[in-house]
Amino acid sequence: MMKYGITAATGHFGQAAVAALNELVGADQVVVIARNTAKARQLFPVNEVRHGDYGEPASLAPALAGVDRVLFISSQPGGAVSRDVQHQNLVAALAAAKVDRVVYTSFPHADQAQSWLAADHQLTEQALRAAGVPAVMVRNNWYLENEASFLQAVANGQPAAYWARQPLGWALEKEYAAGAAKVLTLVDPKPVYEFAGSITSYAELGAATAQASGQPNSATQVSQAQYIAGLEQAGLDHATAALYASFQAPADQGDLKHASDDLPTVLGHALTPLPVAIQAVLAE
Repeated sequence: MMKYGITAATGHFGQAAVAALNELVGADQVVVIARNTAKARQLFPVNEVRHGDYGEPASLAPALAGVDRVLFISSQPGGAVSRDVQHQNLVAALAAAKVDRVVYTSFPHADQAQSWLAADHQLTEQALRAAGVPAVMVRNNWYLENEASFLQAVANGQPAAYWARQPLGWALEKEYAAGAAKVLTLVDPKPVYEFAGSITSYAELGAATAQASGQPNSATQVSQAQYIAGLEQAGLDHATAALYASFQAPADQGDLKHASDDLPTVLGHALTPLPVAIQAVLAE
């Protein structure tokens, strides 16, 4: 019986991926690998749970023992151990474990992207290849949930500012997670999948949210400096405001505007229509 592992499984993406993979292959074949095993056991009572922490290399070999295929969910930047080191630790463990396949959640067009957010993903993709790990890159565009505050502002008739000038490919996080889980099970996957929703501008997102909520469209484009100033007026310090503003930089740079039908093709059905997806985020 094939064993599938999902790392960093207790986050939102991981939870959705475990649910999708359980449905695809059965929970008895899915090993949950998490830093916080107590939380993982609460979330996944029907799965085998193992301790595995990207920042603790010694924990990774036992976590991967007997696992054939692994969904390698990228960690969040800003931890006590830098993300590039965390990922290098797991790449080394995957190579030593001689797994049959790794599916890595990467950044859109990571080999070409200019955004600072892409840098660790570029390094990880290169490290997987250099280590000889049989890897499939699943490059995720933007989760619609990332825009929850923007959507809530429009839905509540409040000012909703944005500064990115280029469109991007929003879809629900659970759809990206289900796509990654499906790739893990495919017989002959492509080396790279560019997962994205329909390419949409912030202006269009604001209009769709206004329509979905029955409110006037309050979305307004401002400059990056004005966006930061608005966050500061709302009570954030300058460094935090600048950090939040930087999350729109990949869109402004055009890194996220590339259309692709890889995600609905893998899933075998159309993605959730944007107005319905917006309502789902607003309901959370």
